[in-house]
Amino acid sequence: RRIGDSIMREIYKDPDYLDDPLLGEQVQQIWSRLMVAARERGEMSAELQQRFAWEVSLIRDPSVNAFALPGGYLGVHLGLMATVANRHELASVLAHELTHVTQRHIARLMSRQSQQSPLIMGAMLLAILAASKSPTAGTAMISGGQALAIQNQLNFSRDMEREADRVGFGVMADAGFDTEGFVGMFEKLQIAARLNDRGNYPYLRSHPLTTERIADMQLRQPGLAQGKPAQADWDDVLTGARARALVQTGVEGMRRLSEAAQDSDLPTYAPHRQAAVLYAAVLSDLRLKQAVPAQQKLDRLGPLLATAAPVWWRGVRAELALFTGQAQTAVDVLQGQLSRQSRSEVLWLAQARLALAQAPQCATAAQELEAWMLDRPRDTLAWSMLSQAWQCQGKTLRAIRAQAQVHWLQHDLTGAPDRLRAAQSLARELTQQGKLDLGGQQEASIIDARLRALEAKRRELLHPNK
Repeated sequence: RRIGDSIMREIYKDPDYLDDPLLGEQVQQIWSRLMVAARERGEMSAELQQRFAWEVSLIRDPSVNAFALPGGYLGVHLGLMATVANRHELASVLAHELTHVTQRHIARLMSRQSQQSPLIMGAMLLAILAASKSPTAGTAMISGGQALAIQNQLNFSRDMEREADRVGFGVMADAGFDTEGFVGMFEKLQIAARLNDRGNYPYLRSHPLTTERIADMQLRQPGLAQGKPAQADWDDVLTGARARALVQTGVEGMRRLSEAAQDSDLPTYAPHRQAAVLYAAVLSDLRLKQAVPAQQKLDRLGPLLATAAPVWWRGVRAELALFTGQAQTAVDVLQGQLSRQSRSEVLWLAQARLALAQAPQCATAAQELEAWMLDRPRDTLAWSMLSQAWQCQGKTLRAIRAQAQVHWLQHDLTGAPDRLRAAQSLARELTQQGKLDLGGQQEASIIDARLRALEAKRRELLHPNK
C-alpha cells in the first residue's frame, strides 16, 4: 500500500491525470458492481478490503491501456474508454485488473526475489508508467544492475494472466455483465497491439494475448452458438464519445471530431450514433474555444438527447453555459432536476454556483457539497470546490483546512501539514488583531487537532517499524 501511495502521489501531479466527474461516474458504476461480486465470491477478504485503496483513476492517454498498481490502485486510459463498444467490454478489463489485485499477483511477484528493495520496485513501476508517454523517460528511470531483473518480474506470468482471466470472468459474470465483453475486448486489444505498439510498456506488453486465452474465453461463454454481443446503450456510446473528445491533446484531433458533425451521411445514422458524433463535436468546439459552432451543434443534439439521456443533456448544456460565462443559466439547468446521487451533476452545480461568486450561492454550494461528502469523504474534487466555497464566504481558515485535506487525499505528506501550519499562522495573526471570533476559535482548534493527527499518521507512514 505504501508503494502504491508513493506512485499515486506522482500520478496525481501529472497533467494527464483526469478527474472528469461524468466519465469517472460511469467507471465507478461498473467498478462498484465488480467489487460487490468479488466480495460475495470470497475473492476479497475483509482485511484486504480494509487495507487497500480500491480506487480507479483516469489517465488522458490515447493508448488502449489499463494497469494495476500495488495497494489496490487501478488506472484506465481514455484511449481504452474510447475504444470499447460497451460497458461489458470495459468491465472485462476492470475485472481482469481487479483480479490481479485480489489474487495478490504483484506481491507474489515481489516475493519471488525477496532481496529486491520495495523502493526499487516502486521506482520500476514509475518507470513503466513514464515509458507509456516517453521511451526516453522510461529508459532513464530504469537504471542500476537490478533493473532488468525487476522488469522481468513485473511482466505477469502466463499462469497469473490465465488466473486473472478465469477469476475475472467469474467476477464479471456474477456482477451481471455480459461475458461476451471479454472476447470482444480481447479482439480489440489484439488490433491495438498491432497498430499502436510503440515498443514501450502498454497493456498488451505486460498482458500478452494468446490464441489460447481468447479461445478459453470463448469456450466459457454459455450457449455461444446462440450468443450475440451485448448492444451499447446511450450511456455506453456517450461515454465513448466523451472519452474520444477529452483524450485529444492536439488541435487537429479536435478539429476532426468537430468536422465529423458536418458529414452528409450523419442523418442516416442510428439516433444514438448521431448523438455521439454531435456530442463529441460540441465538446471539441468548447476545447477549441468556438462557442458559436458549439451552440449550433448543441441545437441539433437536443432533439436526440433531451429525452433519451437527460443527465448527459443537462451536463453538456451546463458546460456550454459555463464556457460562455452564463453561470446562472448553468445553475438553472442543473438545479431543477438535480439527481443527488449523481456526482457529475452535484459537482457541476457547485462549479456553476461558485462561478457566480456570490456569497449566498457559495453558501448553498458549501451546504450541498458537505451533504454530498457525508458518505464520500475521500472525494478530492469536492473538497477542492468546498475550499473555494468557504473562501468565497470569507471563511479562510476553513478554506485552508479543505486545501490541506486535498493534499492529504493525494498522498502529499508534506503539503497537507504545511497548509495546516499556514492556517495556524493566520489564526495567531487574527488573534493578535482581535479579529478571531468564536467560530474562528473553534476552527483553529479543529486545525490544531487535525495537524497533530496528520503528523502522527505521517510518522507512521514514513517510519512504519518505529
